[in-house]
Amino acid sequence: MNERQLQILRELGELGSVTATADALLMTPSAVSQQLRLLQRPIPVPLTERDGRRLVLTDAGRALAGAAIEVETALARARHTVDAFVDQSDARVSVAAFHSAAAAFFPLLLSQEGPGRPRLSLADEDVAQDHFPALTRDYDLVIAHRLDQAPQWPATVTAGTLLREPIDIALPVEHALAARRRLTPRDVADQPWITVHDGFPLMTTIDAIATAAGRPLNIVHRINEFSVVAEAVAAGGGLALMPRWTTRPHPALTLRPLSGVRTRRHIDVLHRPERAARRAVRTVITDLHRAAATVRNRDAGAGPDTGVTRAGEA
Repeated sequence: MNERQLQILRELGELGSVTATADALLMTPSAVSQQLRLLQRPIPVPLTERDGRRLVLTDAGRALAGAAIEVETALARARHTVDAFVDQSDARVSVAAFHSAAAAFFPLLLSQEGPGRPRLSLADEDVAQDHFPALTRDYDLVIAHRLDQAPQWPATVTAGTLLREPIDIALPVEHALAARRRLTPRDVADQPWITVHDGFPLMTTIDAIATAAGRPLNIVHRINEFSVVAEAVAAGGGLALMPRWTTRPHPALTLRPLSGVRTRRHIDVLHRPERAARRAVRTVITDLHRAAATVRNRDAGAGPDTGVTRAGEA
């Protein structure tokens, strides 16, 4: 028994013939008869009977047709409720982001809140790259990052790129290498290094630098939080990789681009496809793309070649 079969039974009771019912429901008479047979199969009493050449409802059929009105009313009410939920402009939208993206994007998102706008629920999630897609079970939107050479996100999630952000070398402003406009893997291979933990996206670039230099890097500290990394670099603890746009300025640091190694990351927004059916979620996705343009344009004139000091967290 399903909604369509009950609708056919109801229309048959009101219109009095299979042909009229088929015309009203844009079906063929044979399709109407087939659905009536399927509806009848689990019911122990006849729902229809012949009255001359016409097929009419029995008492049991009329009772079920009456119940069909209640079913259609309840379903219509449910559909209206869902439609209202999907179209609600000020619904709550949950957003998770890794730390540096949270620092860059969350203030810009919060500045958009107001009457008739989505209500945000924000969270930080610093996870290994492979774990970002699973977060879409718990959040409407997940801001994730991966390197250029990393595999694409799985087909189970929808991904949109917010930024393609260069990754630079962070070093103290007084460091001997700071005088150079660009650095190479051989320039930095013998320096002490501060890196993220294994499994996090930037480790792929660390491995690529070591391969290009022909020797392993001297990793002395493992720190994921870029704000802490910045302080460690400023204190002379070593060099580190730093994103160019989503990091906070630090007066004691400068960034320099690295030649010979692909050093760029994608900052993407991930979500399960069905989440985008909601108007509020689509609004926040649009807000994220606008925020990304703000982040990129805000720092367009503050690239590493200018000597501007920058830092942030992972």
